[in-house]
Amino acid sequence: MEDTIAYKCPCCGAALVWGSKEQELVCEYCDNTFTEAQLKEILEEENKKVQEVNAAWNEEEQEQEEIQLNGMKVHICQSCGGEIIGDENSVATECVYCGSPTILTENISGVNRPKYIIPFKMDKKTAKERLKEFYKGKRLLPKEFSNKKHIDSIKGVYVPFWLFDCDADADITYKANRTHFWSDSNYDYTKTDHYMLKRKGKLSFEKIPVDASSKMDDKYMDSIEPFDYNQLEEFSEKYLTGYYADKYDVDIKASEPRANERVKRSTEDKFRSSVKGYESVIADSSRINVKNGKAEYVMFPVWILNKKYKDKIYTFAMNGQTGKLVGELPIDKCKARKYLFGITAVIFIILQIFVWI
Repeated sequence: MEDTIAYKCPCCGAALVWGSKEQELVCEYCDNTFTEAQLKEILEEENKKVQEVNAAWNEEEQEQEEIQLNGMKVHICQSCGGEIIGDENSVATECVYCGSPTILTENISGVNRPKYIIPFKMDKKTAKERLKEFYKGKRLLPKEFSNKKHIDSIKGVYVPFWLFDCDADADITYKANRTHFWSDSNYDYTKTDHYMLKRKGKLSFEKIPVDASSKMDDKYMDSIEPFDYNQLEEFSEKYLTGYYADKYDVDIKASEPRANERVKRSTEDKFRSSVKGYESVIADSSRINVKNGKAEYVMFPVWILNKKYKDKIYTFAMNGQTGKLVGELPIDKCKARKYLFGITAVIFIILQIFVWI
């Protein structure tokens, strides 16, 4: 019984990948495009022929051997027969020997199967151009960060997310001040009125995103939001081919605190925006009860690049749907010293000119 999927071009046999522009499976060698339905039809015809020729094959002889050692699993590449090694959470990867995109189906079945997915809209070429723009003008950036080999290492990853729906009951009290000023012929007057304000009500929230991968930095995943939920599609393995993906390793229960914290912050901001006409407003007490929570498992597209520099890992993340990019940049201390010396020299020369004028 096969536990991997590899989409192959019926024309030339090369691996098919999901085309973010074409929104179909694309062969990068012969430029043909196919829908999933077309591939299934072709595959069914080929399977019939194989079954006629190999009717005597025993089903047991077709099972692929799976080895599990120290949490790692070995699968067999359908293209070259090489071993594909992944951890227990791997969903989509590629063969290190022939580069064929491979989907590990055991990690996307049953409760591990996402309900929705947002397909990549930004291809690798666009992602690389965005990263180059991000680096542009950064004079103190180390040279190795702008070289082609480094930028080519950017990877498209489907990150697992939980989308939470819930309701919030809130009861918040504020202390507020309003100040009046006036004068007469003798004095200037100031009067400050103090108020105790109360806001109470209910809010409903839909599709609050919380990334469900311990490998991903929560700050980066929060920073590349928002995702456009209008482009959510029913999950299909076809979107994964040509990209990397892991199933969730942070379950709903462990993700709830982050979702609840986002709900509370949003509720406080919404209620605070209703308090107007005062010079100062301070929350005195806040009671927010989150209830009726439920979540759906989805996958979102993210371009990821990690680079080690001076014993520190620098990460760059880009929303694979919108192109929003965030990242931390290092500083080349040697360049910084030269830059500072150059500025100092220019200032010294200008000062000397003024002295002689």
